[in-house]
Amino acid sequence: MRLLILAVGQARGTSEGALVDDYVGRANAFGKRLGLSSTAVEEVALSKLREARARVAEEGERLAARIPQGAHVICCDAHGKGMTSEAFSEMLAAMRDAGARDLVFLIGGPDGLDPGPNVKPGRSLAFGPQTWPHLLARAMLAEQIYRSLTIMGGHPYHRA
Repeated sequence: MRLLILAVGQARGTSEGALVDDYVGRANAFGKRLGLSSTAVEEVALSKLREARARVAEEGERLAARIPQGAHVICCDAHGKGMTSEAFSEMLAAMRDAGARDLVFLIGGPDGLDPGPNVKPGRSLAFGPQTWPHLLARAMLAEQIYRSLTIMGGHPYHRA
């Protein structure tokens, strides 16, 4: 199974981007022995439109265009449901075991996320009730992906 984080905005050159790169690298190294072929991040440009709703819609269209056909989609959104690290790990393992080919996580930009009417997310995931900067949410997701893999593999990184 391939994991893909599709996100709005550029993280290159930021401290959050360095964190994402570190955790994605760890996930790629650890995930191979657990049946995950790759973990990757792809970025789409921030919209330059004036109105926030129009910006979110344009960014959502850009994200939707990058989703592989047949992928399972999870939207990262403040209004989503929170999960423990263990539950997140169980979800990834169940999807892998069910033969899912692609699992895509969508992260919107500073104005939010609207993947549009043609994207049917399987769930919406929140990192708690607070609002997080979109670049930090990306780093948190990458860390949780790595953590979930260590839980699956019985590695001591995750200590409850």
